[in-house]
Amino acid sequence: MEYTILGRTGLKVSVAGLGCGGPSRLGQRANKSEKDSIALIRQALDTGVNLLDTAEVYGTEEIVGKALEGIPRDEVVISTKKKFPLSDPKNPAGELKKSLEQSLRRLKTDYIDIYHVHGVEPQEYPYVLDNLVPDLLRLKEQGKIRFMGVTEAFIEDTKHQMLQRALEDDCWDVIMVGFNILNQSARTAVFSRALKKNIGVLVMFAVRKALSQPARLSEIWAELKQKGLVDGGSSVGGPLDFLIKEGSSSTIPEAAYRFCRHEPGVHVVLSGTGSPDHLKANIESLTKPPLPAAVIARLREIFGKVDCVTGN
Repeated sequence: MEYTILGRTGLKVSVAGLGCGGPSRLGQRANKSEKDSIALIRQALDTGVNLLDTAEVYGTEEIVGKALEGIPRDEVVISTKKKFPLSDPKNPAGELKKSLEQSLRRLKTDYIDIYHVHGVEPQEYPYVLDNLVPDLLRLKEQGKIRFMGVTEAFIEDTKHQMLQRALEDDCWDVIMVGFNILNQSARTAVFSRALKKNIGVLVMFAVRKALSQPARLSEIWAELKQKGLVDGGSSVGGPLDFLIKEGSSSTIPEAAYRFCRHEPGVHVVLSGTGSPDHLKANIESLTKPPLPAAVIARLREIFGKVDCVTGN
């Protein structure tokens, strides 16, 4: 495993993070047993992964807490999230405190390393800034959270409007952003500014349906061609087959993970799964060298205009 420093947090984190949500939620959506999900977390930890990302809405905080029993607290970085919008917007301080205490109990810990406001849309950000940030700062002073984060609602906000606004403020230590081969818009919209402020960057959506299912990739490619966002010329095979044919990767998902992992400004790439074999392959991909410079340049050229898809 390779490690890096998560921006101004100073936390030493694995470049591969285990996502405990997403389509799989540690296999819980496929009706895997709790024992299986705990074993998956333990497998990730055994390979050197030390950042686990969960959230109150995922339903996996308790599983993470059980998986971490007996492991020294300072050997793992726990990232979790407070859902947004709030259930009780008239009492943000009370709801925030209650949610945090519940997360702490489920995770069996006295503090959260990174506590995010979860899935904030652009029009919601002013409310977050005025009504949640002051209380988050108080919780930080109390030692219940170490660092503050905010995650975008990437499905609704593929152009990263919320994060662009959030980066104008100095309260956020960590951000979570959608980024992948198909939508690289975060490079200019987010990463360059986060680098200047030394903000920690966690990447989600590195590999979703379009980069793991050829049929879905073909559908998205057709949509992008129709919109004039990619070259409409014919190609032999799939639009990303050159990643394998040129010998740079064994699979498209491998290339996709490597592409994100070595993007300047990215600290951690999150990968979620319910399969031990899939987890092993994903971690191996994230610890491989960068793609060849010519391949990266070609990917940037092909998808340089795209900011309207998530990769789902």
